[in-house]
Amino acid sequence: MSDMTMGAVAAPARRKVSSLGDRIFEWLCRGAGLFVLVLLGAIILTLFIGGLPAFQEFGASFLWSTDWVPVEGRESYGALVPVLGTLVTSILAIIFAVPVAFGIAFFLTELAPPWLKRPIGTAIELLAAVPSIIFGMWGLFVLVPVVQKYIQLPFGDALSAIPLIGFIFNSTNFAGTSIFAASLVLAIMILPFIAATMRDVFDQVPPVFKESAYGLGATRWEVVRNVVLPYTRISVVGGVMLGLGRALGETMAVTFVIGNANRMFSSVFDPSTTIASVVAMEFPESLMGSIKQSSLLALGFLLFLISFVVLAVSRWLLRSRLK
Repeated sequence: MSDMTMGAVAAPARRKVSSLGDRIFEWLCRGAGLFVLVLLGAIILTLFIGGLPAFQEFGASFLWSTDWVPVEGRESYGALVPVLGTLVTSILAIIFAVPVAFGIAFFLTELAPPWLKRPIGTAIELLAAVPSIIFGMWGLFVLVPVVQKYIQLPFGDALSAIPLIGFIFNSTNFAGTSIFAASLVLAIMILPFIAATMRDVFDQVPPVFKESAYGLGATRWEVVRNVVLPYTRISVVGGVMLGLGRALGETMAVTFVIGNANRMFSSVFDPSTTIASVVAMEFPESLMGSIKQSSLLALGFLLFLISFVVLAVSRWLLRSRLK
């Protein structure tokens, strides 16, 4: 008997998979996916229906009005201030956090000795587990005085003299709570998410790619710029978008340090508010079915739309770069 025949005889019979089990597993997975869509649609519908009276009362002007007058008989609400506050603080947080996160990921994957990688990686993961209210308290009692004393006062007057853009740094607010302080707190909060994502995807680059570049005489920075980043750009952008989503919806930490002033700001050192903070502060005080509660629900609906648009634009940019 040939070796092939003996192998065929010795091979165990393959167990027949139950078609019923496959169908149950398929429908369970399909149901889980559909449940996410149904839940998402229910949230959007609830917010839209709740905010519909505000949209009907104020019309399209709700989107660009800066009013926020909760006085009975003279109630007037607008979304422009919290929407701009949300966008500005989130964009500044990304600007502050991404370079630092990239530096951390670059150090852990290319420069750090093996005995140092684990402690720093663990510290990043622990930083991501800190509750947001702790960041808010730390920001209020530690970061805000530092921003006021060492950033706003020394640099505010000097930077405000710059033509055309000086007004961004010119402020008469000396309380310390401001958009800039909120952006710094948000940057620290989203930093571990972006850094951990970058570190993990940088580690997934095949070593042969980097070794080939080193063999051609490339420096470490050239390897990261020309090999690692192009190979991992989709995951890197995904990590940045994850951090941006966290920044857009953050509530308690921002509430502590942004000043909660519902008026238009002209400087990064002015106090302001965000959609999440104004909803958290004023929703418990709103009466059921009142126009104020409807306005707050309308703000929640707008925050949902902003998050959706940001995600859609990032996906579109990624697809256009891949073509």
